[in-house]
Amino acid sequence: MKTWKKVLIGIGVALVLTVAVGVGIQQAHKGTVTVQTGQAVRQDVIALVTASGEVRPKTYTNVLGEGIGKITEINVKEGDYVKVGDILLHLESIQPAADVEAQSASIDATADSIKAAAASLQSAKATLAQRQSDLDKAKLDWERSQGLYDAQLISRSDHDTAKATFLSATAAVDAAQAQAAQAQASLEQSRSNLSQSKAILTHTEDVLRKTTYRAPINGLVTYIAVRVGENVVPGIQNATGSYLLTISDMSVVTAEVKVDETDIVNVKLGQTADVTIDAVPGKSFPGHVTAVGDQALLRSSGLASTQTEANTQEARDFKVVVQLDNPPDTLRPGLSVTAKIRTAERKNVVTIPIQALAMRSKHDLEEASQENKGKGDVTLAAAKPVSAADATSDIQGVFVVHDKKVDFVRVQTGVTGVTDIEITSGLKEGDTVVTGSYKALRSLKPGNTIKVDNTPAKAVDSTT
Repeated sequence: MKTWKKVLIGIGVALVLTVAVGVGIQQAHKGTVTVQTGQAVRQDVIALVTASGEVRPKTYTNVLGEGIGKITEINVKEGDYVKVGDILLHLESIQPAADVEAQSASIDATADSIKAAAASLQSAKATLAQRQSDLDKAKLDWERSQGLYDAQLISRSDHDTAKATFLSATAAVDAAQAQAAQAQASLEQSRSNLSQSKAILTHTEDVLRKTTYRAPINGLVTYIAVRVGENVVPGIQNATGSYLLTISDMSVVTAEVKVDETDIVNVKLGQTADVTIDAVPGKSFPGHVTAVGDQALLRSSGLASTQTEANTQEARDFKVVVQLDNPPDTLRPGLSVTAKIRTAERKNVVTIPIQALAMRSKHDLEEASQENKGKGDVTLAAAKPVSAADATSDIQGVFVVHDKKVDFVRVQTGVTGVTDIEITSGLKEGDTVVTGSYKALRSLKPGNTIKVDNTPAKAVDSTT
């Protein structure tokens, strides 16, 4: 046989062998699923609720317009520290000051009129006493003259004179009493006028006081909304007065965050939290929950759900206040923050990666059990026939690796951490479970043959 024929025959045999080996390998790996695996390990698990918000002082006040007028002077600037009573700004006060001065003068005049009325009353009382004395003397003379007249010791003329003197003294007493009553009424009126004038003075002094704004609390002037020359108006009915400035007590600083409605049931008073501030990168500040809102807030508008009549399925949040234990001095109200609230913690428990959890219906597990039974595989024990109601109910479990095959094991879970979840029953430490890929887990069935590939996924080049 010629050499070239031998070469062709050799090449042909090699091709047949290659195809045969390839087909054999393909048949051997038919139905094999490539997966990633992890192990059940013991570790600490911390459940976190993450929410964002802003820095808020625990105590702050917005100074609003109380009086009306033009701003003539602003005595503070943003960043100044003020104490209670420190002057913040002045309004034009010419008219209020003039009103106070005029009313003070009116009070002085009324006080003088009270003194005059008191003197008149004293004089009227003295006159009344004198007239009463004259009446007593005239009465005695009249009674004496009657006896003498009856004894015919005095003339008719003297008798009549004594009677007339008595009657005149009586009238004089009545007049003096009326004069004393009039003087008393005048004094009371003057005193009433004084009380009225003092009330008016209190009002005018209050108007004047509202032209000078003083700090109501100790704190930092964090915002000034007005300038010299602008007009200030007071609040009326449901309208608030002009917004002037904000004073914040930064001695106690909080992070006011909004927690999603699905997480709020896990947040409780006193829970610890780690707060990060966008303006202070690389640092975390400890804190604790001091307030948990009871009213849902619409995410788009921030309004309470009870403030709108529209029946909407819009997402809702709840306000939670986290007080920072040791806030830095550089904090300012309004800085963006993120709070990670520890809602639960477990020590030294069996955990697996969260992505290892899978859900399978009873119907799917029944089918897989029958298929494996038909192949002589006892990966799953024969299950009882499932009803139509149970066919759609889901079972939570994981795929445990045994001899290059997987079993579906039902598990009970506990605290969910950031990347791991506590397993309270169904697994033991060291068990190998399937963790990915998502595509593989979605289609994986009990009894499937697997190939483990835990090679890290290559990063996708964003420039391509």
